[in-house]
Amino acid sequence: MVAKPKSRCCCCSWFIGIIVLIAVILAVIFTFRHRSNHSDDDSGSVDKKYADALKIALQFFDIQKSGKLENNKISWRGDSGLKDGSDASIDLSKGLYDAGDHMKFGFPMAFTTSVLSWSILEYGDQMASVNLLDHAKDSLKWTTDFLVNAHPSPNVLYIQVGDPETDHKCWDRPETMSRKRTLTKIDTKTPGTEVAAETAAALAAASLVFKESDTKYSSTLLKHAKQLFDFADNHRGSYSVNIPEVQSYYNSTGYGDELLWAASWLYHATEDKTYLDFVSKNGEEFGNFGSPSWFSWDNKLPGTHILLSRLTFFKKGLSGNKGLQGYKDTAEAVMCGLIPSSPTATSSRTEGGLIWVSEWNALQHPVSSAFLATLYSDYMLTSGIKEFSCSDQSFKPSDLRKFARSQADYMLGKNPEKMSYLVGYGEKYPEFVHHRGASIPADANTGCKDGFKWLNSEEPNPNVAYGALVGGPFLNDTFIDARNNSMQNEPSTYNSALVVGLLSSLVTTSSSLESFK
Repeated sequence: MVAKPKSRCCCCSWFIGIIVLIAVILAVIFTFRHRSNHSDDDSGSVDKKYADALKIALQFFDIQKSGKLENNKISWRGDSGLKDGSDASIDLSKGLYDAGDHMKFGFPMAFTTSVLSWSILEYGDQMASVNLLDHAKDSLKWTTDFLVNAHPSPNVLYIQVGDPETDHKCWDRPETMSRKRTLTKIDTKTPGTEVAAETAAALAAASLVFKESDTKYSSTLLKHAKQLFDFADNHRGSYSVNIPEVQSYYNSTGYGDELLWAASWLYHATEDKTYLDFVSKNGEEFGNFGSPSWFSWDNKLPGTHILLSRLTFFKKGLSGNKGLQGYKDTAEAVMCGLIPSSPTATSSRTEGGLIWVSEWNALQHPVSSAFLATLYSDYMLTSGIKEFSCSDQSFKPSDLRKFARSQADYMLGKNPEKMSYLVGYGEKYPEFVHHRGASIPADANTGCKDGFKWLNSEEPNPNVAYGALVGGPFLNDTFIDARNNSMQNEPSTYNSALVVGLLSSLVTTSSSLESFK
């Protein structure tokens, strides 16, 4: 047998060695760049504090569910509202009770749905890392099922179940309420642009959440979203003007923000240029460019500014889009107002460091602001943008994340009262939450009026409303844990959606998907 020349094997060894060396060098360079791009963030390990808080926060959606409950894990809750919608021959039994009462208000419920959808889309991976994604999606579908049923035809939307004047004269458990559940709707004769548009936004965003897991349901949600946007745009009119009774509870200050918000979500869901043209053409009229404001159930502009700025970060061909520039610039102005050391920082803060805008439901604005700050920070990190300018000073994504953590930590107990305002989290949290179901023993046989003895009881609530985010502190950082103190001690489902978004963003190191589709 003739031996093979050794020189050929030697050449092969050298060649393979060079290839391996090049691969190692490239891996080192990639790792360095990846770490450099994320150097403003923390490691990817789970932060147990925020993960534990997130698990608790999601439970409040279960507590607020109406209808025939499925896989109910709340021992003191049962079926309720089973005949809601029957007067109109539709099924409105699902959905969420708004706060500490038994009302279903469509306007804030749709906002809850929009924000929860956004949270899942942006931070679903973080939720999944702590086994909470399915819980969040189940809670979302409970609301979208309601919203779809509330829209029985293209130009009709049922926006309220129950009469708040009647409801608030009773203090009873939802399982035992027997009063008439009146229905309120909008249509072409009585339009309500803001509610129709907000519901369109909610269903468009949710259609993206379910696009892979349930394509048929996703298509149904998107169909309703498109119809509702057309209804909102073609029959403009404020529901607060056309239905004056709503002004005492969820009065709208205008519908332009909801139209922009809905069109933004529909563009993300469809990539139909019609919706992009809408936000570009109507920005000057409705966008309030250059004037930062606060994200809430009534004001969608800050959320719209951030959501549309997302396109300038990630969508090829839109980074220099003139129609989007006003949104991007105002989004940065919003961010500049949040960072305490910014020259344009808002002075609307407590001495303890909490953003404070309103006496009622004070925590809504700091939580929503912190949620938007993490989003913008993650957009910057993912796109490799290292800083942004506030007047003559530059700030990094880490500055936004530090602000977001400060608001989350205050909420969870790092405050002068050493009180966690998320019920069930920490050693000290409100025990007298303004919530009918939580305040009445599950085995109590009470009617509409005799249940008020539980409102006036000096004993802590017999049922813990886990995950409820109460209204929050006064400007001087004080808090009165009293059941009659609805200003500070009543939770709401839309606050919970914002909390879930914020906590999900902080569970692990975050980055953003460049597209929801």
